[in-house]
Amino acid sequence: MDSVFSNVVRAPEDPILGVTVAYNNDPSPAKLNLGVGAYRTEEGKPLVLDVVRRAEQQLVNDPSRVKEYIPIAGLADFNKLSAKLILGADSPAIQESRVATIQCLSGTGSLRVGAEFLKKHYHQSVIFIPKPTWGNHPKVFNLAGLSVEYYRYYDPATRGLDFQGLLEDLGAAPSGAIVLLHACAHNPTGVDPTSEQWEQIRQLMRSKSLLPFFDSAYQGFASGSLDTDAHAVRIFVADGGECLIAQSYAKNMGLYGERVGALSIVCKSADVASKVESQVKLVVRPMYSSPPIHGASIVATILKSSDMYNDWTIELKGMADRIINMRQQLFEALQAKGTPGDWSHIIKQIGMFTFTGLNKEQVAFMTKEYHIYMTSDGRISMAGLSSKTVPHLVEAIHAAVTRVA
Repeated sequence: MDSVFSNVVRAPEDPILGVTVAYNNDPSPAKLNLGVGAYRTEEGKPLVLDVVRRAEQQLVNDPSRVKEYIPIAGLADFNKLSAKLILGADSPAIQESRVATIQCLSGTGSLRVGAEFLKKHYHQSVIFIPKPTWGNHPKVFNLAGLSVEYYRYYDPATRGLDFQGLLEDLGAAPSGAIVLLHACAHNPTGVDPTSEQWEQIRQLMRSKSLLPFFDSAYQGFASGSLDTDAHAVRIFVADGGECLIAQSYAKNMGLYGERVGALSIVCKSADVASKVESQVKLVVRPMYSSPPIHGASIVATILKSSDMYNDWTIELKGMADRIINMRQQLFEALQAKGTPGDWSHIIKQIGMFTFTGLNKEQVAFMTKEYHIYMTSDGRISMAGLSSKTVPHLVEAIHAAVTRVA
């Protein structure tokens, strides 16, 4: 009997998540997954932070806690502390109540809610996103009804920032267009603007009334410092202008599966912020009604306690330092091997990912011959690497570079 869904065709695997599926199906003991966007220990295991376990224990032991729905906007403490974390405790925008913050479903949910709000209430429906960017960005914005355009970002020749191209493309963008900016640790390239370049970007965007929409997925995870990684966001807020910020706690607290995030919209006045919040709640209500309680309670517990907060910053720096150390080890091993090419971009780039510069054919060769899995654009997760697996990766890169054009 024919199904009423007979006309449904099989969708292609998600190009990022598909890497893990292929890896899981490979029986080789030498296999290595460098596609996953999640932190791994030196032993290649997922990590639950000690401070997260302590916070959970505290929550479990609190008999007054119930499982009732939380408000549409989420936990008030979580929202207040999230805004403070990204904007800084002394932010005038917070002191003047000009920030509307809503708890959302991690970074993806925060981007989607922000996009839906902009489509309904902002006068421009075009958003400029960097080329390349995280694979989910265009899908999120397109489905919310925004029109996606690209601005130049990465220069394959230097494996660094195409700053001139970026300025030209944003300079040519229509007045008032929305611009997606990665707050730090650009995904997938690991290439960030310098402080001076951020200042130039800010001046150009403000002169053209371009609306910044920050995706902050890696605060504290890039440099090891929460304040350093919030620098770009804070200079845009310090000038008194408006912006949107999507925050995620997946990486910096290791709360991937808890789906904890926040959308903050910085406005010109407390009155506007209050109205904006009321409309964002109307976006959330028919979408998922109210956010989950557990993950946000963990975050609020940690951010509220000065002891736990300090312990978190130490663990966070430990994760960031391990990734920085992996960059150094990989770079030095490629140099020692005499692998053709300049590999200094590996230590210049920052954050979880490195854009290796390897092409599709070289990536396919490394998967087939060496059982090394990564996205076809040559992006590798530095967190998936360990001292033990660096030599295997170097062998594979060397073979790919010398044998595959």
